[in-house]
Amino acid sequence: MSDEPIQSKTNIANISSVKQDSDLKVKVDDVSPVAEIKNMPWKGKFADIMEQHVEVRDRKMEDAKLEKHSSSKANDDQRSLPIKEAKPEDVVELSPSVKRKEQIDEKDQKVLKNDDLSVKASEKPVTNAGKIAKSLDQKLNFFQSLFATKKEILTKDNKSDIKEEEINFSKLTPNERQEILNIEKDFNQGMASVFDLIAPSSFEVNFDHLRIEGLYAQSYYIFSYPRFIEANWLSPVVNFDITFDISQFIYPTTSEKIMRVLKKKVAQMQSTIRMNAEKGKVHDPAIETSLQDAEQLRVELQRGQERYFQFALYITVYAEDSDKLKKIEKQLQSLLGGKLVITKRADFQMEQAFTSTCPLGLDQVEIFRNMNTSPLSTTFPFSSSDLTSNEGILYGINRHNDSLIIFDRFSLENANSVVFAKSGAGKSYAVKLEILRSMMLGSDVIVIDPENEYEALANTVGGTYLKVSLNSDRRINPFDLPKPIDADEMKPGDLLRTSIISLSGLLKLMLGEVSPAEEGIIDKALLDVYATRGITMDTPNPGDFEPPTMDDFYNVLSSMEGATPLSQRLTKYVSGTYAGIFNKATNINLEEGMMVFCIRDLEEALRPIAMYIILNYIWNMVRGKLKKRILVIDEAWTMMRHKDSAEFLFGLVKRARKYYLGVSTITQDVEDFLNSELGKPIITNSSMQLLLKQAPSALDALTKTFNLTQGERYMLLNSGVGQGLFFAGLKHVALQIIASYSEDKIVTTNPEEILKQRGGGYA
Repeated sequence: MSDEPIQSKTNIANISSVKQDSDLKVKVDDVSPVAEIKNMPWKGKFADIMEQHVEVRDRKMEDAKLEKHSSSKANDDQRSLPIKEAKPEDVVELSPSVKRKEQIDEKDQKVLKNDDLSVKASEKPVTNAGKIAKSLDQKLNFFQSLFATKKEILTKDNKSDIKEEEINFSKLTPNERQEILNIEKDFNQGMASVFDLIAPSSFEVNFDHLRIEGLYAQSYYIFSYPRFIEANWLSPVVNFDITFDISQFIYPTTSEKIMRVLKKKVAQMQSTIRMNAEKGKVHDPAIETSLQDAEQLRVELQRGQERYFQFALYITVYAEDSDKLKKIEKQLQSLLGGKLVITKRADFQMEQAFTSTCPLGLDQVEIFRNMNTSPLSTTFPFSSSDLTSNEGILYGINRHNDSLIIFDRFSLENANSVVFAKSGAGKSYAVKLEILRSMMLGSDVIVIDPENEYEALANTVGGTYLKVSLNSDRRINPFDLPKPIDADEMKPGDLLRTSIISLSGLLKLMLGEVSPAEEGIIDKALLDVYATRGITMDTPNPGDFEPPTMDDFYNVLSSMEGATPLSQRLTKYVSGTYAGIFNKATNINLEEGMMVFCIRDLEEALRPIAMYIILNYIWNMVRGKLKKRILVIDEAWTMMRHKDSAEFLFGLVKRARKYYLGVSTITQDVEDFLNSELGKPIITNSSMQLLLKQAPSALDALTKTFNLTQGERYMLLNSGVGQGLFFAGLKHVALQIIASYSEDKIVTTNPEEILKQRGGGYA
């Protein structure tokens, strides 16, 4: 103990000097700390400890006082004799120890005059008594402060402000510390812990399965691996649509030990090969292959290219009943067995294997295999791709890891997209969400709506909604010419030539089959009709002139030799049943924001023609003003049925990037679209694809086109509404489309919800 005086912080027992003589008398206050403790909530063990400490302290201090008193009295008797009366044998010089006692007595008396607990001494009995008093009082101070803290805890509703420095367990004996810990354990026994909160209500252990709160569970371990294993071999298991836990344990080993083992193995195999050769036996390919692998591994370990590990992998699967559990077992063994990875059920070790797959970091099975760095790297479990960027819009949630799919379609090679889904899978819902969110970032949106599904969205965002029909007063002149974005780069005649090619395709669509001779007549008539308005191949800016109409073209065609059959077939669009829709001047403007062309009320025969004319008009407007736009073509399969309209759509998709345009092609008839000659080229020129729930008949064509795995086929076949695969460039993820409450009210296509919003209740 240090020679410096120790101050007691807690006034448990006030010790003071009552007599300034050689007797060391210590007074303890009437208020006993033991009695005070017994009145506290913590009775029993703490009170016993306190009583023992007080008894030990009093007993040792009493023994020390008696010893000091007897020794001092003997010395006083020697010194109290008069010199004259003292006998020679009685007159002796005081020993150094007696002198030292007298000096200590004086120091003790000076120190005991103070009200603190300090006793300055060395190794003599008086000093030891002081040390005992200080040590015991410090312990008493600690216990009282501990009880005071306990009181404070009770009064503060189990909220404690204890500082770590207030409790110093290093000053307690092991028994005292254990007593305190036992009492703390009793105190905390009635409080709920984290383990209590996460623990299942029931847990039944069988030799081949577990029952956890009604769920069946089975655990497996990987027993054997092939000689070569491909990268990402664990991905089918990770992406398997079941509930399971998987854990990996990697134990590094020192290369020196492995080098010694490999050296021994190489020597054994070389000896075996040599003995077989001496005996004339046929070479064993297995031994030679193992020798080559061992030699190669030795070299790589020596160069530091590889390291050696012990690897363990455990899987626990869950199911609602035992039959489903058996089915999952067969599927799991089939998935891994196809890659020559052998699994075994952890029979009679189910509890240990289950614990090993819990997030505790405990390997209680310890069935591992040796692996070097290269094959170990193929076991990386996080193989799902993320499509999250700092810019773009939210498309949905990644079903593999619940990350957000945020993407900007204009950051890809091109901004085109295709959406394939069966009816009711949520394709229009997904596209309308994309439109709404893209407009927030400043994109203009143009929609060709065949079923009047986008009217509510257009009205909500303040867009323009145009109904194109025979009874409508909205007209588009197919002979309109665009104004070029950069007149300096456009040569005279380019715009006119492009328009004539587009009009030739439209006329073939309107007139039906056209022979090569008739194609020449149509081409000559188109040049002549533009010439009537002063527009020729030499005109620098033909868009500044008033364009002709279908009536003008009919008049020119009727006057040409050999064009009578053509003019007769064209009559119904000029003065017949379909007159008025395609032979008037344009009276609409492509406005900013959102613009919807609704063709629902058009006859089925006119729909492909109307879509062709609308797309041609949009394309001319897009080329006239450069701006970020998205063009949505719903039910695009109607255009793919005709060669000319399909070619026009493909040309639009192929050239859209140059004019800052992204074309979204939507269809539910996947087979018709893919069977078209230009269907796959349109998909190839679309960097973004969205596949939602599909019909079984369409899966084979989609699998061949998108290289789908067996698991992805199963996912598309069994997906719910708004679930599917999202492709962006070279990455693709499983998608769950989500919308906020307000967005859902705007974009929903559910008839029941729409009736409810209109106040009509449920159907």
